[in-house]
Amino acid sequence: MIHETAIVDKSARIGANVSIGAYTVVGPDVEIGDDCVIHSHVVLKGPTRIGRSNHIFQFCSIGEDCQDKKFNGEPTELVIGDRNVFREACTIHRGTIQDNSLTQIGSDNLFMAYVHVAHDCMIGSNNILANNTTLAGHVHLGDFVILGGFTGVHQFCKIGSHSFAAVSSVVVQDIPPFVMAQGHNARPRTINSEGLRRRGFSAEQIQNIKRAYKLLYRSALTIEEAAAAINDLEEPLLDDFVQFISHSDRGIIRP
Repeated sequence: MIHETAIVDKSARIGANVSIGAYTVVGPDVEIGDDCVIHSHVVLKGPTRIGRSNHIFQFCSIGEDCQDKKFNGEPTELVIGDRNVFREACTIHRGTIQDNSLTQIGSDNLFMAYVHVAHDCMIGSNNILANNTTLAGHVHLGDFVILGGFTGVHQFCKIGSHSFAAVSSVVVQDIPPFVMAQGHNARPRTINSEGLRRRGFSAEQIQNIKRAYKLLYRSALTIEEAAAAINDLEEPLLDDFVQFISHSDRGIIRP
């Protein structure tokens, strides 16, 4: 159902069973997948591709031009997967030609009120970004990441899967997978053991992740030495952990 006061461009592609609320604006080159719910007073600007069963609450701005001063109106894109929830007043910007001309969001993410996702961010699936979280340009998030309210992430930072940043953290370097971070600037505190348990990781797997954390953060080893020692644990789950810490462009957070 499309409300009579909504403005939908004739070139927009609207899927089956889509609800669009009052005073919402859907611009040209916007694609909305089946079963999406778009509340009132939402602005969708293209090129933007939105998958199935997404839920976008009032006053969101999705697919707007980015705030990068180098942006000069080039045709860039926003791609959103399925079953995401964007609560009130979220702002999600398209990419820039200085990167891949793309901002991309996976599936099953929750963006709480007033979250900002800047240009060229690459976000995986099953993440939770609490109220007023802000991602600067070119930030990469893995899967099952939780960012507490008012967290700010510096441009080009990467945050690994299953990590956690506490409320009001300021992230200026990369957070490895499985790590719980907190502070201004964010520092490693422990592993996200409770989140891992909830997601079905075994006691043995969690113990090996703890061993990896201690080798990286509680020993006198260099990152290269720690990576080699972690490999010796022969835990397949830690392959991505080793790759992450070994190839961090901004450097990983430190105690």
